[in-house]
Amino acid sequence: MWLPWVKTRSTSPTTSSSSSTSTCSSTALTAASPRLSFNSPSLKDLQALLRSDPAAPSPSPPHTAPRSARVFHRVRVAASALRALRTLQAPPPAAEADRRVVLYYTSLHVIRGTYEDCRAARAILRGLRASVDERDLAMDARYLEELTALLPRARRITLPQVFVGGRHLGGAEELRRLHESGELRRVVAGAASLAACGRCGGERYVLCGSCDGSHKRYSLKGGGGFRTCAGCNENGLVRCPDCSPPVV
Repeated sequence: MWLPWVKTRSTSPTTSSSSSTSTCSSTALTAASPRLSFNSPSLKDLQALLRSDPAAPSPSPPHTAPRSARVFHRVRVAASALRALRTLQAPPPAAEADRRVVLYYTSLHVIRGTYEDCRAARAILRGLRASVDERDLAMDARYLEELTALLPRARRITLPQVFVGGRHLGGAEELRRLHESGELRRVVAGAASLAACGRCGGERYVLCGSCDGSHKRYSLKGGGGFRTCAGCNENGLVRCPDCSPPVV
């Protein structure tokens, strides 16, 4: 006699058939599981979303300005600065008074473009807090003779004109380009800082003490009469002795 637990229970054909079918299905699923291939359409869509697509286009970089335009602008500014600073390279040793900035300009509104350039030049130099010797050609006609002697090769003299340490820096365009490149601050760094004048109030001119601003003086020579005052300009003004250095 066999023990009861050794005995095997007979199975029906139907049960045997379903068991074999389950075994085959399990074997097929085991064989397909390493490749992770799904037959369901919904699972295939999920698999496509999770898989990285190497053919997908990469995001384009943000739009930037052409590099050639930026390089051209920098080269143009640098070339202008080098041309303006060519005469300032290796200056001879000089005192602080010789390093002053001299600006020839006009305060007349006759030519609008010239007046706007002169006003812009004054604003740039004053913004740097540099001591500027401003010489207004509208206040004294002798400044035109000085400027003509300083620029003998110029066919046509335009205003404004800037000189640093006795050397010609340029006009309005050169001054603007030097200011944009930051070189102008280094050029005028040797000049003294601008201080408010208590005598002229920053106007650079005061009334003539000889004629009291009338540009006429009474003289006893030749029978007496009024003569033109030689100590002031045609407006009866002289340069302020406190804040304006003597004219070279």
